Amino acid sequence: MKFTKKSGLLACAVAAAMCSSVSFADDADAGWYIGGNIGQSRARLDEQKIANDVIPVPNAYLDHNTIDGGGKVFGGYQFNRNFSLEAGYFDLGEFQFNHLTAPNGLLTTNQQVRGFNVDLVGYLPFTEKFSAFARLGVNYALVQDTFTGSGSAAGFGGKLSDRDTFGKAGVGLQYAVNDNLAFRLESERYRVSNALTDHNNVDLFSVGVVYKFGSKPAPAPVAAVLPPPPPAPVVAPPPPAPRFEKYTLSSTELFGFDSDTLHLPQPKLDEIAAALNTDGGPRQIVIVGYTDRLGAPEYNLKLSERRANSVKNYIASKGIDASRLQVVGKGEADPVVQCTETKKAALIECLKPNRRVEIDQVVVERKVSP
Repeated sequence: MKFTKKSGLLACAVAAAMCSSVSFADDADAGWYIGGNIGQSRARLDEQKIANDVIPVPNAYLDHNTIDGGGKVFGGYQFNRNFSLEAGYFDLGEFQFNHLTAPNGLLTTNQQVRGFNVDLVGYLPFTEKFSAFARLGVNYALVQDTFTGSGSAAGFGGKLSDRDTFGKAGVGLQYAVNDNLAFRLESERYRVSNALTDHNNVDLFSVGVVYKFGSKPAPAPVAAVLPPPPPAPVVAPPPPAPRFEKYTLSSTELFGFDSDTLHLPQPKLDEIAAALNTDGGPRQIVIVGYTDRLGAPEYNLKLSERRANSVKNYIASKGIDASRLQVVGKGEADPVVQCTETKKAALIECLKPNRRVEIDQVVVERKVSP
């Protein structure tokens, strides 16, 4: 029952992390990783209670060694810059303590702890390379106690073991050497059974290394093939052909990262609004938003629509009838450049021309001299 309840809570947290990852459309941090830690484990045991549960005769605590080497190996998936899910195997080492029994007896206890864990990890970036993190999860641990008695305690030897599921938590620091390699320094607390009638904590202080697998570039979108327009009927000599002008504006100049809020001022948009306000100005314009291919296609499409609407609302605020402004969001379609860089920073810079807003089909009628 305890495992079911804690697993259900962890599943809810994982679902929340996956949903939150959608908001990082331009983030290239998602991907699988593996790693391992090694360090020192410290058991926090109630030695006297354990001994009292094993031997019914009077006994007195003598000494202990509750410090040993420990470590873990793990794999995980990074949803975005702020959340990941990890699962792994841990070995917290072996701990020993001794009790004297009357008369002239000695009871030696050895306890080993190992098992599996699943954690949700949250990150707080300080810089591009350095961040803090905290973890919350569950561990399923096998605890084996071996009792060896001598003297008057010779009849109390034997082995006891227990498997149980409890919560665990931890904090740490991470430094990314590059996009694939990072180092960690962390502290964790494991709640485990003592194979008898009680529960104890074991702390693991460790250093570790993380290797993240590179992600493959997304395939280039295939442009839709539109049927040719029907031929225009010839009934009379056509009027002078409208002149079409087109502006391409960089999203970097218009918006912040992953934002649809316009930077101010916007002199180019002011120029277009002024042209629409003149008597011979354009009758209609089409505002088309684009993003790069990083992130989920559905989110990119919506982001491009919101950015195009922000441009529309800005021009309309200058006194232009909104019905003259048509908005289209095309997401990551029609890329200007194709990039194969594997480094995150280089890939984002290369894809910069694809993040744009085009103001197209600006229809301006001008008189043409005969």
